[in-house]
Amino acid sequence: MVVRVKICGVRRVADAIRAADLGADFIGINFYPPSPRHVELEQALEICRTVALDGRAKVVGVFVNATRDYISERLERLRFDLVQFHGDEDDAALAGWPVPVIRAVRIKDDAPPPTAVEQVTADYILIDRFDPKLYGGTGRALDLNRLAGFDLGRVFISGGLTPATVATAAALSPYAVDVASGVESAPGIKDEKKMRSFIANAKSSG
Repeated sequence: MVVRVKICGVRRVADAIRAADLGADFIGINFYPPSPRHVELEQALEICRTVALDGRAKVVGVFVNATRDYISERLERLRFDLVQFHGDEDDAALAGWPVPVIRAVRIKDDAPPPTAVEQVTADYILIDRFDPKLYGGTGRALDLNRLAGFDLGRVFISGGLTPATVATAAALSPYAVDVASGVESAPGIKDEKKMRSFIANAKSSG
């Protein structure tokens, strides 16, 4: 099975178009204000309209501990294909949405790997490396060896992936791989050469 690719933290229409051109399956738009990849509503509208017209990639709205009203407003206006919860949300926050939901599971270095991902309440799980101050996009690499042997059929692997390391992640047969900082020239500015290499390496190794 070819591994899907999510390019996350997209802030520019040109980057969304290029990611889709190169074979990205998902475009992630970040609505967490402290993040350098955060986008305002008008920016997001422009990106979503372009991606929807193109039709090759799906749009994921990424939220961190946001209120239900805040997410609902953006979902209604932007018509995401999926919603990603990347904070400390409880099960109730993930329930009742009209689109599939991704829950981020941030693994601490000294904690056991997620041995029962099938028990996570979400359509998909995104496994990321824990950071005490930041919610994703840190560029800190996840120890991929800790995921070996698990059923990753509905898992997005994230956590410091780069064009050089994504093949190792893809070889674990996850549903998808996810990248933000690993394909950038600056926070929120995607690098075409890095995206091309990342996507090619992911899809040739899955």
